Amino acid sequence: MKGWLVANHFIATKKFVEINELLLKAAAKAGVELELKTNLELARDMAMEGLPREGAPDFALFWDKDVRLGRLLELKGLRLFNSARGVEVCDDKSLTYLELMGSGLAMPKTMLVPKLFHPEDWAGHREFLEGAGAALGFPLVAKECYGSFGEQVYLASSEEELRGILNRAGTRPMILQEFISSSAGRDVRINVVGGEPAAAMYRYSASGDFRANLTNGGLMKAWTPDAAQLEMAVRATEALGLDYAGVDILFGRDGEPILCEVNSNAHFKNIYECTGVNTAELIIRHVAAAVKS
Repeated sequence: MKGWLVANHFIATKKFVEINELLLKAAAKAGVELELKTNLELARDMAMEGLPREGAPDFALFWDKDVRLGRLLELKGLRLFNSARGVEVCDDKSLTYLELMGSGLAMPKTMLVPKLFHPEDWAGHREFLEGAGAALGFPLVAKECYGSFGEQVYLASSEEELRGILNRAGTRPMILQEFISSSAGRDVRINVVGGEPAAAMYRYSASGDFRANLTNGGLMKAWTPDAAQLEMAVRATEALGLDYAGVDILFGRDGEPILCEVNSNAHFKNIYECTGVNTAELIIRHVAAAVKS
């Protein structure tokens, strides 16, 4: 069995290189021929030659967010894990929210920020700022729709702070969400592969940051999820049509799970170090079984 590992040419930091290496090693261990391809070379090759006539890959492990390229590969007949649509929905926090609205999964109350075509001064639109405060309360969380590792996520304690955040974001799309104070600085990440929970860790901030992301200095420890957390992680993954995902879950006032985000390309190096579970091996096994069937 032959596949491509599609990665982004323009991101070659240590964390991304390590993820690629784990997937390549897991494939070799499972007897799967996995070749690293970047979005740069594939964009060129698809325009010039398309998929090879002989020795075409059986699948692509799409570890990128270049969803236009992903869609092109699918149109050329290549099966992607995860699908281009799944990656697209998870990459845009507003689309994730809209896709899951009818799922019955508990999520923070959310508002869409109106689309801008030119940077505007939000001081002239106080009625929206007042409405956000009335609907969500302060403090509230402002998220740019595109962002990873807890970046582009802000806490606004007042209309004035919210106005500043929106002004700085300019035309970048955003959502606003109620602040789940009972989960301030802590959450649970559950990795799901093939509809089954794979590993979980508890992430927490020791610095007072309202975000628990490890990139922002958060800490981690292995976690045994309860039944409600496991059910939420699996249901969210299935509702978004994902083969694998990292699901971030908050703690409600009484400990009940509240869905925060779903990551189609969740970085699993940290959870591997924390739990000893190599998600890369589980992903390769799932992909191989799916292709064979």
